[in-house]
This record gives sequence, C-alpha cells and structure tokens, in this order.
Amino acid sequence: MTIVLIGPPAAGKTRLGKRLARRLGLPFVDTDAVVVAEHGAISEIFAEHGEPYFRALERAAVADAVARPGIVSLGGGAVLDPDTQADLAATRVVLLTVRPDAIAARIANSKRPLVTDLESWKRLVEARTPLYESLADYTADTSSRPMDAIVEEIARWVGDAQGTENAQSTEDQQSTEQGEP
Repeated sequence: MTIVLIGPPAAGKTRLGKRLARRLGLPFVDTDAVVVAEHGAISEIFAEHGEPYFRALERAAVADAVARPGIVSLGGGAVLDPDTQADLAATRVVLLTVRPDAIAARIANSKRPLVTDLESWKRLVEARTPLYESLADYTADTSSRPMDAIVEEIARWVGDAQGTENAQSTEDQQSTEQGEP
C-alpha cells in the first residue's frame, strides 16, 4: 500500500507523514529530503540550475518513492509533472490543505524558492488547487486541528478503503470461481 501526501508548501505533509507512517507501520519517504540528501539544498539547486533541473531531480525521487509501499510526502509542485500525475493513479492520495491565516507563521523565514511571503503562497495555492483536488482521494485541513487527530482520521480512511478493496476482491474471486466474467 502506498499513500501519497500532496498539498501546498507548509501544509504539514512531512510532519503528518512521519506520524502516519508510524501509526500504520509503514516506511516514510519525503521526496524533497531525498533530493536534498543527494543534491544539496533546494534553494541552491534553483539558484544554480533553475526550476526545470530541480523538477527533473524531484521527478526521479517521486518515481522511486511511489514504486514501493509506504507513506510518501511530495513537494508542493511535484504534482505538476504529468508522469507523477499518472503514478498517483495507482496510489491513495491525501490532499493536505491549510488556510492562509494559519500559514503565515509556518512560512516565516522559509527557504522555499517559490514562496517568499504570504501573497506568493496564496498565488501558488490558487493556481495549483484545481490540480491538487483532481488528484486527491481524501482531503484533510491542517490549519488548526491537532496533528494526531488528523493522523487518526486518515488512518481510519485508509482502513475503510482497504476493507472496501478486500470486499471487492472477494466478490471478483467468487464471480470468477462461479464462471462469471
């Protein structure tokens, strides 16, 4: 089972992802952390090589991460890549949202290359929201609720979704055994 967390910068994908992975007993991968570990700071990659170069590194990290079971936290812009969008079709996708009034403290002193202040964050989120929503199987707002409550909510959803898949698989097996197509 692979569960992918998407959403705008500073929505809490990494923090929530680590807790969700512990809760579900799955490995955790933060694709931004993979890029940083292998290539250096994202802000430096942007400054030295540009956004397209960073996006190629990000794409490689995403492809590797979603190919294995676990909880995967994507950088806010990773979903812009059509190949990543296609990869997400085979996973469970959780969209983490956050209100602008809750984001100011989270982005203060940020080293995010595309988010320099609250207004740039709002523009970025406005542009990406339709894509985020089209990819999401489940949405949770991280603005003010306790992180552990959100983790439990997502864990319940994963369990419910898994139960539905198991029931469908059993029905398919029974139909096949009875000679039905």
